[in-house]
Amino acid sequence: MSSRLSPEDRFRIQVAAHGVVALMASSVPGALTSPRAGIAAAKAMSTATGLTGEVLAEKPPRLPFKGSVAEIAKTVLPALTRSVRILDRVQDGEGENFRRTMRMIAESAGNANTGAPTPAEAEMLRKIEDALRTTAS
Repeated sequence: MSSRLSPEDRFRIQVAAHGVVALMASSVPGALTSPRAGIAAAKAMSTATGLTGEVLAEKPPRLPFKGSVAEIAKTVLPALTRSVRILDRVQDGEGENFRRTMRMIAESAGNANTGAPTPAEAEMLRKIEDALRTTAS
């Protein structure tokens, strides 16, 4: 199934997914809040199924996350949009599976600290949702 994905496609999907974790963990920095969000998101990522789950189960290559949240978002948000398009092209329904998985990862991180997203986390959730929705019919 995954052989239909090029190494570049697989890398883009990894960047998108791990980027969601990085963005959500960075939305509310702190000695405890950021790690909790990252752990919650990583646990959610481990439940991914289908082709999305297969790609996310691989050890990620060195990911290009450096700098501010804004700089990370410049890489991750377009990668989310492109990943949905790639997965839609490769397998029917897989783009929607990826969207649901990314939403679950982001929401898990957003709820990790207080049970509800902070305003900063809620705004990042909105930006992630916008990037995922861009390709929706």
